[in-house]
Amino acid sequence: MTLPRVYASRRLPGRALARLAAASELDLWEGDGPVEPEALRRGASGAEGLLCMLTDPVDAALIAACEDLRAISSCSVGLDHVDLEAATGRGIPVGHTPGVLAETTADLTFGLMLAAARRIVEADRWLREGRWTWDRRWDPEGFLGRDLHGATLGVIGLGQIGRAVARRASGFGMRVLGWSRTARTIEGVRAVSLPELLAESDFVNVHVALTPETRGLLGREAIAQMRPGVVLVNSARGGILDEEALVEGLHEGRVGAAALDVFAEEPLDPASSLLSAPGLVLTPHIGSASVVTRTRMADLAVNNLLAALEGRAMPSCANPSVLG
Repeated sequence: MTLPRVYASRRLPGRALARLAAASELDLWEGDGPVEPEALRRGASGAEGLLCMLTDPVDAALIAACEDLRAISSCSVGLDHVDLEAATGRGIPVGHTPGVLAETTADLTFGLMLAAARRIVEADRWLREGRWTWDRRWDPEGFLGRDLHGATLGVIGLGQIGRAVARRASGFGMRVLGWSRTARTIEGVRAVSLPELLAESDFVNVHVALTPETRGLLGREAIAQMRPGVVLVNSARGGILDEEALVEGLHEGRVGAAALDVFAEEPLDPASSLLSAPGLVLTPHIGSASVVTRTRMADLAVNNLLAALEGRAMPSCANPSVLG
């Protein structure tokens, strides 16, 4: 029996690729970083299955050029990089990996809140620079930050990650406000309008998906509505937050501190004004980066691909209309 040819654009943790190799003729990108678009096009040409990452532009041109393609599976929750309309037009199911990273991303979100509010990164850098000297061994006004306990947290977006963050907040003794584009009743979360959430929250977390409606949701006007000294955390998607407006808010003191795991353009430009903004913690899109979660993502991505290539429904398909 002839095995289907599959192109995979990146090595993955765990045993998922070994399972895929046993069931297909696997062509794996061996480079150290993301595959370049032209190399992706060459590799996917003639493949029946494509296993891609969120860094891979699977656009309409690539889909059209891959005449044998029958299934696409991305090792990611978001599919901003895949032209779903073009894939659906060809009858190609597109798999993704929702439901496996909510708790891990919520953990990182709390880490970012604590790091920004308690100035942990700043204090670490100060110590490593040799500035913790005998005459500065304890300063009653040194590295004063913000308490999470007793504060009000505003959660923008009450999907799986937003709800996981809200549960953690209750353990910290925080009052939780929530806003979602669709009405949701969540235990321990008071549903409010977005302007009310911005005005009342000491901490604001972003957990909505990036869509045409949410792009630029938090711009200058929204930041101006926030409580002075607010701590803002974005671990969703970069385009939701106006980064220049955030930089202005930090320099002017209207935003007390912030932490970002995602950016409008990734990787972050070395000349970005974010890098010189005060009170800002930055991480390179590591929301799902735990051993267990990344392994589960890899397994689900491969399960999606194998199911489609075997004529079965993907366990997690983003365009299920093609399965009919």
